[in-house]
Amino acid sequence: MTSEQKALFIIFGGTGDLAQRKLYPSLFNLYKQGYLKEHFAVVGTARRPWNDERYQEIVRNSISGMEVTAKQANEFSSHFYYQAHNVNDTDHYETLRKLADELDSKYELEGNRVFYLAMSPQFFSTICQHVKTQGLVTENGYNRVVIEKPFGHDVKSATELNESINQYFPEKDVYRIDHYLGKEMIQSIPALRFSNNIFNALWNYRYIANIQITLSEALGVEERAGYYENAGALRDMVQNHILQTVAMLTMNAPTMYTDQDIRKEKISALKALRVYDKDGVKQNFVRGQYGPGNGQVGYREENQVAPDSQTETFVAGRIFVDNMNMAGVPIYIRTGKRLTKKETRIDVVFKNAPYNIFGSESLKRNILSFKVEPNPGMELRLNGKEVNFDEYRIQSMHLRHSHGEDTRSKMPVGYEKLLYDVLQGDSASFSHWEEVYYSWRFVDAVRQAWDEEKLSQEEFQNYTCGSMGPQAAKELLKEDGNEWYFRPDEN
Repeated sequence: MTSEQKALFIIFGGTGDLAQRKLYPSLFNLYKQGYLKEHFAVVGTARRPWNDERYQEIVRNSISGMEVTAKQANEFSSHFYYQAHNVNDTDHYETLRKLADELDSKYELEGNRVFYLAMSPQFFSTICQHVKTQGLVTENGYNRVVIEKPFGHDVKSATELNESINQYFPEKDVYRIDHYLGKEMIQSIPALRFSNNIFNALWNYRYIANIQITLSEALGVEERAGYYENAGALRDMVQNHILQTVAMLTMNAPTMYTDQDIRKEKISALKALRVYDKDGVKQNFVRGQYGPGNGQVGYREENQVAPDSQTETFVAGRIFVDNMNMAGVPIYIRTGKRLTKKETRIDVVFKNAPYNIFGSESLKRNILSFKVEPNPGMELRLNGKEVNFDEYRIQSMHLRHSHGEDTRSKMPVGYEKLLYDVLQGDSASFSHWEEVYYSWRFVDAVRQAWDEEKLSQEEFQNYTCGSMGPQAAKELLKEDGNEWYFRPDEN
């Protein structure tokens, strides 16, 4: 039975792209499913001088492409209110508090509030301070703050930001969102690992040869070039999405499937990341930048990008998690823009049997693949007998599972699941501060080594749009006698 949630959402940055593309459609899905009914309200704040009517129109436009009737759209948007707001102006928080208290009474919200910070990180601390000191935090319900990435720019800035936020909100009420953790196949990793003894027993260095994680994007930097110049692929994708995925794949089994136990094991896995010195970075990491090709301009020709930019649009690396189960297992990662196609997948490559009774017959490795997007599903590659009358030959077989169209239509998008978890107080799919700290500790070592090594234009603009990155990313695996299993540019 669907349980209705009672809460007031206050969205700082309510007119922004994130709110319109992700948050409002996700809230509407929760509304359609009955998790949000009569007892909820949303206050959007931003500098724009909108009124409630204009704001509600924007909300209706944001859900217009979904399965929605005019009656549903009107009823849903009627719960939305707008407050023009300057995050640095104390008086504006007083006005916001009065509106919040009125809505709490009108919709019987029992003091439950979610403060969603869909703004630049430079405002996080200021907002948290004013929300707390101006009385927007209630005493009779929960008060949870949701923070978008990036959480800091390095260990130092992340630590300062965290200490500032914790002055006003305790760790248990801070939800650092990473939408990858809300994706169905990422959430399926613990289920497959820990509920199937066939995998649970084999998930260690004795049987796993390597793990490969690919987050490839076909698009370039688009309108995000200004942000991307200061971030790059390492900070934009590796520090959060990829390392969170690494933690899910390498953590030890939690005592129970609870947010506290999962958090404990994820922290332990990230703490066990092998941090490289300068030589280690050079040996284990590859960076690249897309150059012109296949009708696309190179990164340095994009708007707001310096003509001699050293910002990486591609990263590949060999990572080790030095814990008891995964010690010595190379985890190959790669992510980049303007690659062959958009796809996110994980390939767990198992070792071959220690002795091949089929003699010279070549055995292919067993591979378990998580297909995260665009078509969620799983695949297991096995060896079996080829149907043949006169010879006994081995052939590769694939066991595939993909969610049907009906299931996919009901599958929650990342933000929908995560917003529901915030309402439930379930932090399992969010990043704890210690996870953030150990991720930045690892990434900072790579970033520092790169910043000390300036490459020539020829060395750095080293892959063509539409390829799967620089050749050095393939050589990284070849050094270990391995290869990328996912090779769309060779098909």
